[in-house]
Order: sequence, then C-alpha cells, then structure tokens
Amino acid sequence: MEKKLFLLDAMALIYRAYYALIRNPRITSQGKNTNAQFGFTNTLIELINKYKPTHMAVCFDAFAPTERHTSFEMYKANRQEAPEDLLSSLPEIKRIIEAFNIPVLEREGYEADDVIGTLAWQAADMGYEVFMVTPDKDFGQLLTKENVFIFKPAYMGSKEEILTAEKICEKWDIENVCQVIDILGLMGDAVDNIPGIAGVGAKTAAKLLKEYKTLENVLENADGIPGALGEKIRAGKENAILSKMLATIITDVPIEFHEEDFELKPWNTEALTQVFAELEFRALGKRLLGETFTVSVSENVQRDLFGNVVEADMQVAITEDIQTVKEMRNISNTEHKYHLIDTNPDIHRLIQKLFTYKEISFDTETTSPDANRAELVGLSFCVEKGEAFYVPLPADRQETLKRLDLFDELFRRSDVLWIGQNIKYDLLVLKWYGKELTGEVFDTMVAHYVIEPEGRRGMDLLSEQYLGYTPIAITEMIGKKGKNQGTMRDVEVGKVVEYAGEDADVTLQLKDVFAPMIHTKNVHTIFAQVDNPLVKVLMDMEFEGVKIDEGFLLDYSKGLEKEAAEYEENVYREAGVRFNLASPKQLGEVLFEKLQLDPRARKTRTGQYATGEDVLLKLSHQHKIAEDILSFRELTKLRNTYVDTLPQIVNPRSGRVHTSFNQTIAVTGRLSSNNPNLQNIPIRTERGREIRRAFIARDENHILLSADYSQIELRIVAAISGDKNMCEAFKNGTDIHTATAAKVYGVDPVDVTKEQRYKAKSVNFGIIYGQGAFGLANNLNISRSEAREIIENYKKEFSGIDNYMTEAIASAQRKGYAETILGRKNWLKDINSSNAVVRGYAERNAINSPIQGTAADMIKLAMINIHKAFKEQGIRSKMILQVHDELVFDVLQSEIELVREIVINKMRTALPLPNDVPVEAEAGIGTNWLEAH
Repeated sequence: MEKKLFLLDAMALIYRAYYALIRNPRITSQGKNTNAQFGFTNTLIELINKYKPTHMAVCFDAFAPTERHTSFEMYKANRQEAPEDLLSSLPEIKRIIEAFNIPVLEREGYEADDVIGTLAWQAADMGYEVFMVTPDKDFGQLLTKENVFIFKPAYMGSKEEILTAEKICEKWDIENVCQVIDILGLMGDAVDNIPGIAGVGAKTAAKLLKEYKTLENVLENADGIPGALGEKIRAGKENAILSKMLATIITDVPIEFHEEDFELKPWNTEALTQVFAELEFRALGKRLLGETFTVSVSENVQRDLFGNVVEADMQVAITEDIQTVKEMRNISNTEHKYHLIDTNPDIHRLIQKLFTYKEISFDTETTSPDANRAELVGLSFCVEKGEAFYVPLPADRQETLKRLDLFDELFRRSDVLWIGQNIKYDLLVLKWYGKELTGEVFDTMVAHYVIEPEGRRGMDLLSEQYLGYTPIAITEMIGKKGKNQGTMRDVEVGKVVEYAGEDADVTLQLKDVFAPMIHTKNVHTIFAQVDNPLVKVLMDMEFEGVKIDEGFLLDYSKGLEKEAAEYEENVYREAGVRFNLASPKQLGEVLFEKLQLDPRARKTRTGQYATGEDVLLKLSHQHKIAEDILSFRELTKLRNTYVDTLPQIVNPRSGRVHTSFNQTIAVTGRLSSNNPNLQNIPIRTERGREIRRAFIARDENHILLSADYSQIELRIVAAISGDKNMCEAFKNGTDIHTATAAKVYGVDPVDVTKEQRYKAKSVNFGIIYGQGAFGLANNLNISRSEAREIIENYKKEFSGIDNYMTEAIASAQRKGYAETILGRKNWLKDINSSNAVVRGYAERNAINSPIQGTAADMIKLAMINIHKAFKEQGIRSKMILQVHDELVFDVLQSEIELVREIVINKMRTALPLPNDVPVEAEAGIGTNWLEAH
C-alpha cells in the first residue's frame, strides 16, 4: 500500500477558513463565531475523504518567540493581531483534530514551517509521499527532497493545486528550488516583514540568480554590478543575509517521525459528538455521525457579527458541506446593462439623464496608478444599481479636453453628491485637466475606514465581503504587474466598458451598504466632519507638491559619502583589521571574537553574532567602534533612502515632488504618506534634520511657513483625564516637564535640574503608552528601583492620569472599542481575551487610541478649516505638507502675516479640549523646511 503523509500548516488554514466566511459569519445561538472551526473541519474532512492519506498531522506555531524574532525583532511585526474570534477558536480546533485521532504538533522555539519541514524530510527518507498542506510560498525550498510536494488547498472558488519542484522553479523563474531562500533573501517578504534588498523585486532577484546562482555570490560580486542595482545590493548586503536566514525553514527540529503515531485511525465519535454539539454543526454532525446527531439550542437562526438575526434574503447559502460558501456572483452570472457612450449626442443625452439625479457614482480609467502622472482614458457613471455608462476619451490631450468641456455644467453642480472608491485619485487626475467636481463627495473607502479601521479595503475585497460579488480583476485587463504590464489605453473598448461600468456600479452599491452602517456604528460625526471632507484638502495638497533643491542634495550626498568613508576607516583602524563592514557575520567575528567586546554576546540560530542596532547601541556606551559603526550605518541609510532618492521622484510635469497622503491606513486616524514617506524623514539627529533643507519654497516670491502643535498629546491627556495638576500646568503656561519633575521629586520648579526634567519628560511620554519600570530604566539608563520610584511618585502626584488609564481599559472592555473626543472608534476585539499578551496589546490601545486619535482628528479639522479659509479669502498661498503634528505652507511673501494668523487661529480652535485645557500652536518661516521648523 502506498504510504501518503499529509502535514497541515494549521494557522494558515485556520486563517483562510475564518476569512472565507467573514462576510456572513456562522454565529451560534449563544453568539459565538465558529467560522474558523467550521471551515477548518471541512478542509480536514475533504483531505481525508478525497485524497485518502494514510498518515496525517496538524502543525501549529508555538506561542513562544523563535530565534527569528530574537535575531530580527521586526520579524512578522507588520502582521495584524489575530481576531479574538479566531484566537478563541484554537482550543476547539485542537479538540476537533484530536477527536479525529490526528496528532497536534508544536515545538517551543520553532514555527510550524520548521516542524513540517523536519517531518517531511524524515518521512520522505522513509519512502513516504509527503504533501505539505499550505498556501505559503516559502515551503518551495523543501522540495529539494524527492517525493515532497506542496498541496495548496482550494479557496474561494479557486481549485486545489499540487506544486512540484518543477512548478516552483517555473513560478519563481529559478533553476533549482534551493534558490527559493536566495530569492527571498534578495526580494524580501512583505507578509513576514522580511526586508530583503530595497528596490529589488522578484524579477530582478531571479535575473541575478541566473547569473550568480546564490545570494552569497551576488553579494560577493556586488562591486562588479553596474549602476543603481549595484548600489542597492551593496547597501542592502546586511539585510539580504539576514533575510535569507529568516526565510530558511529549519529541518532539524527536535522531533521524530514515528509512523505508527501518524497513521490515520478510527475517529473518537464521542468526542466529535460533544464538540460538534457545542459548536452547533447540525448538518455536518448528521453527515459524519449519523441522523441521530442533534443540537439542543434555544433557537435556530443565522446572526450577524453583532448578534442580530439576519433576514432570510440577506443570508448566504451555507450548505455545511465541503463547499461552504455559495459561489460568488460576478459579471458573467449577474444581470447588468453597461453602455458605451462615445458620441457627442450620446454624451449630451447621458448628461441630461445625470442632471435628474442628486447622487452619482463616478470613476476614471487612466494609464497609471500615480494620479500626478496619469492620463485619462475614460469616465464611468452609475446612478442605479446594475446600469452604468462609460465615456471613452481620446489619447490626444486637446481632444480629451474638448470632450471634458461637455461635462462642465454637470461637474459644477453644487447639489450633487459624487460617490467614489478612493475618489481622491479621480479628483486629482481631473485637476491635471483643469476640472473639478464642485459638489460634496462620498468616498466608500473612507466610509469603510471609519466603520472598520483595521484591515484592507480595496474595492474588489469590499465587494466580495459586503456584496457577495467578485469584480473583474485589473490584471485580466492589463496583465500582471511588471515591465510588460499594459495600461487601460491598450485594452479593447468593449472590455473597458464592462470593467469601468462595473467599478461605478459596485461603488454605488457599496455606498448604499456603508451609509446606514455609518449611523449604526455611530461614526457619522467623524465621517461627515473630519475624514470625508479631508479628501479634497489632501487632493489639493498632493496636486501642489513641494519643490526640491536638487543641487543641495547632490552636494549633501557627496558629503555623506565622504563622512561615511571616514567612519568606515575609523572602524577598520579600531578593529585592527580590514573586513566587509556590510557583512554581519564578519562584523560579529571582529567585535566579539577578535575584540572580545561582550563575552555574553548573543548568537543567532545560524551561528553568527547578532549585530543589530539594539546590540550596537548598548555597546556604544563603552566602545567607540560601535558608535562609529552606527554613524556609518546612519550616513549610508540617509544617502540611500533619502538624499539620492528624492531627485529621482521629481515629477517632470511640475518639477516638484508629490507625496501621496494615506488617510485609511492607521487605526488611530493619523495620516501617513508614501513616495516619499515624509513621516520617516529623520528629525532626531543633526544629519537627518539636514534633509529638510532640501524642501524649499517654489520661487523667490514665496517662503515656507511651518506650524506645529505644542505638546498636543500631553494636552489631550490632561484634558481627557481631568488631572488637576497637569491641567493647571497647561493653563498657567508652565513648562509641563518642569512641572512634572517638581511634583515627582518634591522640589520647587525653579530648583528642577536639567536631569530631573529629562527624566520627567521620559515619564510623561512613556507612561501613557504602557511603559513600566523596566522600560523607563532602559531609556534613562537608571536602576529599575529608581525607575519604579519615579513612576510611583508620578502616579501619586498625577492620580487623574492613572485613573484615566484604568477607566479607559474598563470602558473598552464594556463597549468593545476605544474612542476619541469626536467619536472615532478603534474596535478592540481582543480587549477581553484570555491571552494575556494579546489582551495587553488591546489594553494599551484602549489607553493610546483616544489620545493619538484625538490629536489626529484635531489636525485634520485644522487642515479642513485652513483650506476653507484660504478659499473664502482668495489666498494664493498653499498648504503643501502634513507630518505628524506639523503643517507646512508655501506662502506668497505678501501674504505671510495673514497666513500666519489664519493658520495659528484655525489650529488653536479646531477642536476645543475638555477642562479648558488650552491648545497652542507655533509657526516659523524660512527659505527651506529646516529653517521654517
């Protein structure tokens, strides 16, 4: 008999099962979500019945951190916390697996990948055909062993797939599956937050491996690789080596494959009966356990996430069979009428029709995802479900402008609500053609953000989740990402009509779903007064952009290069040997073997010494070489990340840099930006601050004005906590850190020392973010007992803040969310988790979210009010940047005083704080951002 072993990657399959039913979750009569348990059980049964394995095991990640985490603390750091419903499902899923008499395996210090890899190779050596059941691409590296395969299970309509070594090589465009870890080392993995080499993608990595075979050979030959790619590789050597280590699956986990333990055995029907009854698996229980199986519950209804009974026509057909979700609707099985409008008479008739509506769903088709570089290809409109209109636009700009002119009267209507998914993009594209939509907008992406601030919110995903409809994928129209990807201009117009019409249609339907949910979730104020009006403000800012002093950056780059070379030579001189400073292995050997800097130096699993920033920072207090290495790294990073990159992203249309502001990413409501990421431009070091000199006024008639809030988060803490001492300090205009030090140390404010103020400042900013005695001791380099005493005195003198923290957690535990003054909600699904680590994270968010969120709401309101005042008063100066608590303006010299007055006033009055805590803002001017700041 053929021996066939199936090894299941538990968490990957559980996540897929949970999210497959996320739109219409399975809720028991007791309000329990059983998506994960039900979906995983069906997967398990399908594998057993359909593929007839002789042996099986299910492998879980151990909760304790692995050496990957200790080697690189950001490993998997960008992954969202698992939903509480999913986490709470794990004990029951393990009970189900054990009731099927299948081994549940995990090893502390190792991931499920490592356990699977180890067992797969052992079993293959014993003649087994091994199938690793997982969607994870990293497992391809294990297919070097004969008779080991990846079984990629079916998901949301896609068929299952068995991946061989040949298919893996074809997928990655590599010669041998052992190169999977090389390619991951080069390109990184965003899912696991493995960094790779910045700017190197899958195709570039594959090309490099074709020539050099291994990552190590690529790095060794980096000096011979010409141009920007060679520079990227040389700068990213350390990350590449680290990334390969992180991506390598361990195959020598202390676990053994004893085949008798893995052999499939008769089920424990008694245990299955009990757990199926608890989870109310009626049809599934009858199918597996017989018609006598029953579930005794008080009611037999489908409920939504909030425990409300779902009406029959709103329910998704769940068969409780292998296929658990009814097939998604799509354009081929759904009735629709999408019209091509390509003549002026047809356009006039369309406009007449649109004039009879007050709400219009609108979308653009373009040639680029970058709105500041895109060309219009067409416009789509929808006013009724199932019917839409597409107007193609010529490639010739002048002809397009003539056709757009036909819509002027419609676009100028102030009584129309324009509905769009990420409508900021469409508005920005139109603005490059001199057109604006005068009416209010309703952005479905923003609406979903205020309803559910966590997670992704692409239109296709939202459509599947809320409408049960799978839209046409953009890749079906223009091909997969890469240099060969086309644009919508290349697509036959008939196909574009269907695609564009569907986008507008789906967006209209999403609006109809989200509009009532905004009220149901009681987030209407934050949507209507803050996030939705901000869309047009951000659009105008992105359109303006900012001028860059390219000459300064060129000179600064040369200076950084020279200074970095000096630090590099210092390191070699202090080490007494020349070596590859970009190699963590060589650096570790020099620091900890040759120089013996730390006899207790920590090693990674690969056997090399840890040389990350945290290690070097600790050493820098005693050893100059560590300080010089840190300086070398900082200079190299500044040059590669900012100084040499900014000139490359100057827009040829405007000669300016146009960042993109993201308002639907951060759960707290804070804005972020990319291309460039302004939030990450360094400010704490002198070298980093110099980069701000590159941001300059547009010409000699303008000057930059920078305005920022003064200690806004501490003011908000004082206001919402009502702490008497802190409120009084702000009302009296006292320096808050001096006032804190005076209270904590029991001295008169005039006697507070510089050191005491510094320690008080650390407590002020740290304690509300969950910093304890250990963290404070590390930050201030003091004993833990001194740190504990400081914190105890702080809580005694500022008892209102301690009370706030306690009440914030208790409130979140009652409500399930934390909220800002204006009602922005952060849904804390794990706030009552039995897992202390997960619950602690949610508790910190319960404290932080109202503070950070209120600060975000305040500056957004200020931006909206400033933007409005500028328009009302005909001011020609422009708001161009927002970074944290700071706003930057490109100001006409003749308007300086007026702009300063408006900006300071609107920032101070944007959101009055409770307990009469004053809000202060300050402004400065300069020819560049650094001077103004």
